[in-house]
Amino acid sequence: MSSLFEAAGLEQGAPRPLADRLRPSSLDEVIGQEHLLGPNGMLIRMVEAGRLGSVIFWGPPGTGKTTVARLLAKQTDLDFVQLSAIQSGVQDLRKVFDAAKAKREQGRGTLLFVDEIHRFNRSQQDAFLPHMEDGTITLVGATTENPSFELNSALLSRASVLTFHRLDNAALSELLARAEKFEGRKLPLDEDARQALIDMADGDGRALGNLAEDVFLATQKGAEPPLDREALVKLVQRRAPLYDKSQDGHYNLISALHKSVRGSDPDAALYWLARMLAGGEDPLYIARRLVRMAVEDIGMADPVALVHANAAKEAYDFLGSPEGELALAQVAVYLATAPKSNAAYKAFGAANRAARESGSLLPPKHILNAPTKLMQQEGYGAGYAYDHDQEEGFSGQNYFPDEMERQKFYSPTGFGYEREVSKRLSHWAELRAKRGGR
Repeated sequence: MSSLFEAAGLEQGAPRPLADRLRPSSLDEVIGQEHLLGPNGMLIRMVEAGRLGSVIFWGPPGTGKTTVARLLAKQTDLDFVQLSAIQSGVQDLRKVFDAAKAKREQGRGTLLFVDEIHRFNRSQQDAFLPHMEDGTITLVGATTENPSFELNSALLSRASVLTFHRLDNAALSELLARAEKFEGRKLPLDEDARQALIDMADGDGRALGNLAEDVFLATQKGAEPPLDREALVKLVQRRAPLYDKSQDGHYNLISALHKSVRGSDPDAALYWLARMLAGGEDPLYIARRLVRMAVEDIGMADPVALVHANAAKEAYDFLGSPEGELALAQVAVYLATAPKSNAAYKAFGAANRAARESGSLLPPKHILNAPTKLMQQEGYGAGYAYDHDQEEGFSGQNYFPDEMERQKFYSPTGFGYEREVSKRLSHWAELRAKRGGR
């Protein structure tokens, strides 16, 4: 939808940030997303086949999601309409859908780009479905959050999820070169300062354009010696990250945090957490890793650890920085001081292997429901012992396929809550043996 300024032709002469002026004018000018837009990229294949379907763009800020959506509309001759889920509601969606229907009757298609689509609630997301199915709109949603957790399964089943990568050093260097060509001069930076500028952008092309513009505006053509790192930091008032999140530093520090938690060292865990936050790491990435630690390294030794880890993520979502970072610190200490067990983690791996190897074995008939007479005649449900009616609430029946020997995947440790679980399982094993189960 065009603004009044665009309709009046006033936007062309209006000042625009350098990052906006650097936007690619065609898909082959987009950098950093070759896996989608290269010769064998999925988006290019869609465009070449003339079958652009609804898609969800998932990736960090400043990686080209909005730009690619605009260019796709241009390439496929669709009307481009943009909405922000933060600023739009049901009424806005209805207006867009009505306008798209009218255009469709005139032979024009509509590409609806929805930024931050994960901000829409379930009913708002459901509103897209009939219009996607009948072709009224081609939906392109953009999100920085994992679509598996934030978007309805019904919406995901009708759209392909395409991942946008954060821009690496090579892509950001190319973007800087474009900015210099556009401005007609080189950035007055020595090599160390140039790398610091790239590090400050943190994989975000828009941020890099804005930073480069700050340097251009604050310096005169050829009038000053190149800036070093310290001078650059003073100029743009932004500290370079303490480590490069796209390279080994990122993985080294999250590994250090994970192993400190696993090693029950809360002080080291707090140190590495602080290092990552000070380096500009996405706190929600850290929160997701803390959740993983809760299920992988603590598990059933303290099942409440997962509740705490999820609560910390929700607290950060609610509070933001810097207050929400304290919730991450608290759960890091909780996890580091919790009893440890990877028994459930190992058990699930063993169960997965058995499931792959055993094929399509059916459950034993006595634990199958028999809602029809035919199924009753086939023996479904025959001999099932309802555990709540048995002594000690335990029947000891077999629940594995008849053709499969009983398996033992889960072996609890003697730590924390699993100490009690271990006693319980041992008691049930004795009862099962006495009652003839296997």
